[in-house]
Formats: sequence, structure tokens, C-alpha cells
Amino acid sequence: MDIIPIRQAILSVFDKTGVVDLARALKDHGANLLSTGGTGRALSEHGVEYQEVSQYTGSPEMLGGRVKTLHPMIHAGLLFKREDPAQAAEAAEYGVKAIDLVAVNLYPFQQTIAKPGVTLDDATENIDIGGPTMIRASAKNFVSVTVITDPTDYPGVMAEIQSKGGVSYETRKRLAAKAFAHTSSYDKAITEYLGGL
Repeated sequence: MDIIPIRQAILSVFDKTGVVDLARALKDHGANLLSTGGTGRALSEHGVEYQEVSQYTGSPEMLGGRVKTLHPMIHAGLLFKREDPAQAAEAAEYGVKAIDLVAVNLYPFQQTIAKPGVTLDDATENIDIGGPTMIRASAKNFVSVTVITDPTDYPGVMAEIQSKGGVSYETRKRLAAKAFAHTSSYDKAITEYLGGL
């Protein structure tokens, strides 16, 4: 599938740069927006309507926010093969709706461990779990899903949606490769930190 229109998106970012503009652009093209705590508050402050992930999944945020997006409604929505009739039917059976775009960036692990006197507890609390999981699921299914991990890519995606009505295969593939590079460098930093203790 070349051009994928964005009917539903999830926005969950630590770095809020440009996310309100992205959200508005998606809303202008009819997308339903899902979001989590801090990102949702940023959208609300700018008058952008969205649905809380916990409301969408029917499961509350748990463990002080450690568990928010780790839910089958999110991950099945990212991972099911739209072109596979059996998977599409299974998704429909369980009430799973496709999520076509994910904008996620991660807790600042590298910045945290660079601080003088950082504790192990501070460091491990800044190891993102839900974010990399969504990124990898989206990037794995780039044939159908757009994943954005870098705010500098928002304008190009917005322009493509504006001009083409969706995101092209080439853009989705490029962003997926960038997403895997992002999670790879993030995991490398964690590996080196823990290995050096």
C-alpha cells in the first residue's frame, strides 16, 4: 500500500517540540488522537481534543505510570496486517482499531546518566519501556504504520499528509529504519551504563 491515510494516531512524547502542530494537522485531516499524561496535557492546553489511552483501552495507568500503553488494544492496533483478511477479521472480532501513526520519543536516559551524582534508581526510572515497544511494533509494521521518533520529521510528514492525503511507503520505510536506529542507540546506552557499574 503506497499512501496510507491517518485515521488514528497515538502521540506520547517526552520532548514536546512540535507535537501540538502535528496534532492539529492530524485533527484537520480527520484523525482520532490518542495520548498519554504529559502529552495529553500539552494538547489540552492548546485546545486540541484527544482521547486518553486509558479511556481507549479501558485499563487505568498503573504502577506510577510504568504501565500505560502496554495493552493489546494498542499493540494489536499497531501490529495487525491490514492486508491479511484473517488478521483483519481477528482484530475486528476483538474490537481492535488500526493505529496508523505513532509519534514517540523516549525518556531521557542518556541525559539522566550524564548528570553528576546520578543514582541507580534515577537511571533505571528513566529506562523507557512502553515507548520502545510502540516504536518497534510500529516500525515492524511500517507497511501500514508511520512511526516518528524525531520532531524534525514532523513538518515533512505533515506536508505529505496535506499534499497526498496520507504518508507514502518510502517515507514510512525511511522513518522505520530511523526508529530502529533510535531504539538501538538507546539500548546501547543502557547496556554500556549497566555494564560499567
